[in-house]
Amino acid sequence: MKKLMNLAIAAAVLALSACGGGGTAIAQAQTTGPAPAPPATSPPASTMATFDTSAVAKNDPGSSLPAGWMNKGMLQIYVRGYFDSNGDGVGDIKGLISKLDYIQSLGVGGIWLMPINKSQDRDHGYAVADYRAVEADYGTLADVDELLKQAHARGLGVIMDYVINHSAATHPAFESSAVITSAYRDWYLWQSPKPTGWSIYGSDPWRVSGSQAYFAPFSDTMPDFNLRNPAVVDWHLNNLRFWLNRGMDGFRFDAVGHLVENGPNAWDNQPENNALLAQVQGLVSDYTNRYIVCEGPGAPRMYAASNSCGSAFAFQHNGRLMAAAKGDAIALSEVADYPKPAPGRTPERMATFLSNHDAFAGTRVADQLGSNVGRMKVAASMLLLQPGTPFIYYGEEIGLAGAANLSGDWQLRTPMSWNAGSANAGNAGFSTAAPFRALSANAASNNVAAQTADPSSLLNHYKALLALRTARPSLLQGSYEQASTSGSVLSFKRSAANQSTRVAINTAPLPTPVTLQNLSANQRLSVLHPSNREALIADAKGDLTLVLQAFESLVLGE
Repeated sequence: MKKLMNLAIAAAVLALSACGGGGTAIAQAQTTGPAPAPPATSPPASTMATFDTSAVAKNDPGSSLPAGWMNKGMLQIYVRGYFDSNGDGVGDIKGLISKLDYIQSLGVGGIWLMPINKSQDRDHGYAVADYRAVEADYGTLADVDELLKQAHARGLGVIMDYVINHSAATHPAFESSAVITSAYRDWYLWQSPKPTGWSIYGSDPWRVSGSQAYFAPFSDTMPDFNLRNPAVVDWHLNNLRFWLNRGMDGFRFDAVGHLVENGPNAWDNQPENNALLAQVQGLVSDYTNRYIVCEGPGAPRMYAASNSCGSAFAFQHNGRLMAAAKGDAIALSEVADYPKPAPGRTPERMATFLSNHDAFAGTRVADQLGSNVGRMKVAASMLLLQPGTPFIYYGEEIGLAGAANLSGDWQLRTPMSWNAGSANAGNAGFSTAAPFRALSANAASNNVAAQTADPSSLLNHYKALLALRTARPSLLQGSYEQASTSGSVLSFKRSAANQSTRVAINTAPLPTPVTLQNLSANQRLSVLHPSNREALIADAKGDLTLVLQAFESLVLGE
């Protein structure tokens, strides 16, 4: 099993090219509406770059959010696929604003916006063409300001994707840098002749342009910045202040394992990355109550360390969670052990998740679990009740499936299903026009309207557990103790502020007995979830023996 797990991890790391990638040709093939212009095969011979390089001084507007707002949980949102407010078939910021009441009712503490900057492909978004502008399809800076205002009024934080590693090939700085005498030549990595001996994700990262070559591991449309150049770093820091000064509550940093390269055999997770991210973390933490999280699949705990990003996504753990939800006993044991820090280290600040926007991280939860509601509830329980900052991919809370006729990243980035479709021309309540992409395969059955009305739905399971996180400090930020597995059952205790919570999760489709130990003699425990159980009492030895129903998640208050 360990060998298989290692192979799975290696495959995931190799597939990281999808993280910042997604070529323009793919975007054109699988979206409707006007296609973005193809990338130039050779940059224009101009030394004049036209983009905003002005210095931005700190002007912290403060924060109205409660301390630790992100610990309640975060909802990852693909703006293009969330809600269309103007009937053009494309989701937008005003559409997102109109759904903030729903997001607030879900019980999360904030949202992560996938790229909203003007980009080369206008869809995937990670080829940023203007770091201080909004993609026109999504709206304007004024719309972002209104989003922040309305989210903050509801106690919701907002973080945005920031692509620090690379830009679009259409970014003016890159177009200018192709000229050797350009002031922006050293903003990117150019060589002549083309270096040899390189291979990243099975491909040569050096892209030929005339007699020169530029470094772009993800795609020829995404050239890497030269982050050894202080001018480039200063410009990025000014861009961060630009958004923080507007009230943005933080950032998700993309592809941080690739920030600095030291040669063909030392191009990932280099020590210089940590120093750069520590500088970024210092800038952001100088603002009130902000939060950042980094994507470094190859070394997540390295980037979660205090001398680096300070928080990172718990890659590999997502695979364990999904395998455990399928009934894999070994994976369940690994889930129980996961939060334990390395010897001599304090626990890192990890951001946990089940799936996300990248195919290398897995398909939609519903697709991985065969749309089995019980197993989806088990996966949600482990995600929301274990330590970490849980991230929920939009639609995950209703069991949204991928599109049946698409593959790769595009299968995962479909319009949100708000209703069965009859109210809005069969478009699942997403738009009055033909959506930019095919709907989820299960939009008719798995939608917000249907699940809101069903008290036993997956949506209401998410709401119940997120409400418990908010109400109980032990679940929000408490310790993690007595974690163990017994057959198909995972159990653990969490404690904080003179409060303890016991959790027992049955991953099996059958009733399963379990004994919780180390309680006080004859201790009475209140049942916090589910609502149909009576209070439970331990025996004279401090043991509590009970039967968990199929896929039941039991949460007890001590």
